[in-house]
Amino acid sequence: MSGANWDDLKARLASGVAMVVVGLLAVWLGGLWFHLLIALATGLMVWELVRMLNPAQANVAMGLGLFSGLASLVAPHLAPAIALPLLFLPAMLGLGRMGRGGVVYAVYAALIMLAGYGMMGLRDDFGLLWMLWLVVVVIVTDVAGYFAGRMIGGPKFWPKVSPKKTWSGTAAGWIAAAIVGLIFAKWTLAGAGLAGVSIAVSMASQLGDIAESAIKRRCGVKDSSNLIPGHGGLLDRFDGMLGASVFLVIAGQIVGFPPGSQ
Repeated sequence: MSGANWDDLKARLASGVAMVVVGLLAVWLGGLWFHLLIALATGLMVWELVRMLNPAQANVAMGLGLFSGLASLVAPHLAPAIALPLLFLPAMLGLGRMGRGGVVYAVYAALIMLAGYGMMGLRDDFGLLWMLWLVVVVIVTDVAGYFAGRMIGGPKFWPKVSPKKTWSGTAAGWIAAAIVGLIFAKWTLAGAGLAGVSIAVSMASQLGDIAESAIKRRCGVKDSSNLIPGHGGLLDRFDGMLGASVFLVIAGQIVGFPPGSQ
């Protein structure tokens, strides 16, 4: 291995460990610390989104990113009737400022804001255990899909957008998520139905990953940014979590959450 490759590996490992430590600490502490982390991540992801779609609009990207982060930080402390329009405001403000990709920006920015709000609500309302469940489901979906896709191979899921993803890896993610759901069901009163919810969360996570891949392919970029050495940007690392969190915001209103609680 060349010195340059080794330096890149060291940077990737160091930044990866730092992300895990900071993320786990914020999840453990909850409250304001978790809100601050999510608000920062939300603002940076909106900034990345604008920069991908319109690289020349640096000032617009900075302004929308800052406003999105502040809106995410304030929204959990407001009544839902006020918080919801505030969360959609960054999408509306940016729609007319984008030189291209305005609709893509508006839809994805709204999803980013809802995802952040959903994660804060999950940690605040249901505690550490359920936040860890969400994180573990998203992680095992990604890890199981990665290894199964390379060991088993087979037909591609959507080669035009994500040429490395296979149906075998996709299905392996669902199976791994179901196993996590059954394990957490034994620790809670959720019951075996949590396995089905976990599979749906896994699917939403995969859709979030594919959606971000489609945007990058449309913009002709490999990574959403270079914020994280060796890893690209926040959207590259947390696209699956966005999809999973938005799903919980919507599905929680339909079936009740956690399963078995109603």
